[in-house]
Amino acid sequence: MSVFRSIRFRLTVLYSTLLFALAGAGLLVAYVAVDRAVDPKPITKRYEAQLVKLKSDGRTVPTGTTLEVAEVQQIEDEVNLRLLQTVRDYSLIALGGLFVASLGIGWVLSGRALRPVGAIARTAREIQATDLSRRIRLTGSRDELRDLGDTIDSMLDRLDHAFHAQRQLIDDASHELRSPLAIIRANLDASLTAPEAGEQERAAAVATIDRATTRMSRLVEDLLATARRDADSMSDTDVDLSAVAREAGEDFAALATGRGLRLRYALDPGLTLIGDPDTLRRAAGNLLSNAVRLSPLGAAVKVATGRVGDWLWLAVADEGPGIAEADQPRVFDRFWRGETARGGSGDRRTGLGLAIVRQIVESHGGQVAVFSRPGTGSTFVLWLPAADRTGDTRPPVSAPV
Repeated sequence: MSVFRSIRFRLTVLYSTLLFALAGAGLLVAYVAVDRAVDPKPITKRYEAQLVKLKSDGRTVPTGTTLEVAEVQQIEDEVNLRLLQTVRDYSLIALGGLFVASLGIGWVLSGRALRPVGAIARTAREIQATDLSRRIRLTGSRDELRDLGDTIDSMLDRLDHAFHAQRQLIDDASHELRSPLAIIRANLDASLTAPEAGEQERAAAVATIDRATTRMSRLVEDLLATARRDADSMSDTDVDLSAVAREAGEDFAALATGRGLRLRYALDPGLTLIGDPDTLRRAAGNLLSNAVRLSPLGAAVKVATGRVGDWLWLAVADEGPGIAEADQPRVFDRFWRGETARGGSGDRRTGLGLAIVRQIVESHGGQVAVFSRPGTGSTFVLWLPAADRTGDTRPPVSAPV
């Protein structure tokens, strides 16, 4: 980029022009003030006078020397005129020197003012899409450029977190998809394409492939749900939390009955929040899916809602195997599955269900919590801000049910 098209050059010209204009105006005022304070005129009438010598007796003797004289007032006017010309000449010389000096001063000042911009540009050039660890970290006074640098650093923090989460999701998804694809390929090679394979081997291979494709379908659906919520493409409106819980329970009523389970409800009316009803129903459905899958025969699954202060809550409690205390901080991580979920290969999950629950709740400004002990079941709680929330308090840490 040419130096004459740079912001620094333009700022230099601006500083120099302003300084030159101010100095010129000051000198012009001084010149006008001197011009009006005096009456500069050239000598217009000149006289010749003969120089004489005065004797002691009072007589004058001509010396033969002739001088050119003028009136005193005219001499003063001539002196003022020359003074004004001298002021004008030195003012012009000073303006020329000041113009050169102002260019240097403007260049230095603009360079100091734009130094943070240079740091921002250098850092931006060094940042790559695969490495967002660099930060600008401007120091100095808290001015607009410092705020700009801090804002860019904050944006880079968010981008770094987003890219890290994206890379982690891609790595985990590729790992999870690799296993069912390998199963499908192995069964195709070993049974379906082998001429010596019998009907029983082919039927077993078809069943195995069906389970693998079903698991892949679940994984793809969960990934799509995660991507949609990340894209913030949901429409928020007034939501009745108890109605969402009731509808999610009705979706799993037939499955619960088929497994010999009882669904119990304890829903409070008038629980309104601002959010997306479809995604909230999906979050409650994911909790119910786990509860129905893990509860023993004849057990009860409880769905409850309520309010504590400015926070609404939706809880799903089961009588399943429970979760060890060491595993509870990890249950909402992507692709994490406990020992119980890994035990049965016929109903393996994607490990995204609870991660999607946390994502949905946090996108609504809420929090998720789990309360469990091995052998006594688990209670999952969704804390969501009420529509008429007035304070900025945090949700309670104890189980509401």
